[in-house]
Amino acid sequence: MKINTVLFDLDGTLIDTNELIIESYLHTLNSYYPNKYKREDVLPFMGPTLQEAFDSIDPDKTEDMIKMYRKFNHEQHDNLVTEFETVFDTVKTLHEQGFKLAIVTTKIRTTVNMGLKLSKLDQFFDVIVTIDDVEHAKPHPQPVLMALEQLNSSPEDAIMVGDNHHDVGAGKSAGTKTAGVAWSAKGRDYMSSLNPDYLLDTMSDLLKIVGAK
Repeated sequence: MKINTVLFDLDGTLIDTNELIIESYLHTLNSYYPNKYKREDVLPFMGPTLQEAFDSIDPDKTEDMIKMYRKFNHEQHDNLVTEFETVFDTVKTLHEQGFKLAIVTTKIRTTVNMGLKLSKLDQFFDVIVTIDDVEHAKPHPQPVLMALEQLNSSPEDAIMVGDNHHDVGAGKSAGTKTAGVAWSAKGRDYMSSLNPDYLLDTMSDLLKIVGAK
């Protein structure tokens, strides 16, 4: 079956928010636990929801830490977010050739909209599934299935593209093909270990996989 639907994770996949996320975690955690956390300590928090990440440290402080994280994150957003190479042109090509496109993310809608607007990718996506829209976040299949339903697509016609086990896991659970991105903050070997159907070295690799012209 030919792929006609592409679902993208946002952070670390389409836009380079890695530095923003790491700095937001370090700012927040070092406010509560001075000098305890370094860059490598917060890498495991990239992928899970903020709720899950902060709950694992101290559930009593989770809500306050989320507020502090989001305040810093939104204030620093446009200074620290950059684009990955070939992303814009690839998404533009898919859009122009009639592929159905969606964002499936564990971020809240406000932050998602900021990233899409900054990168000018907002013009290509009619369907965006955020943490605000679902009961269960990735790697649960619900967000992927919700996006497919809104696009009127079926899993066997779709591919889920992401930079984390949450993305590959959600795609596999929902029955789509999966593509991992080698530019993941956790590294190419990590992505390869998740056994996605495809591993992308640059986003433009996706065009050949889905049969775009």
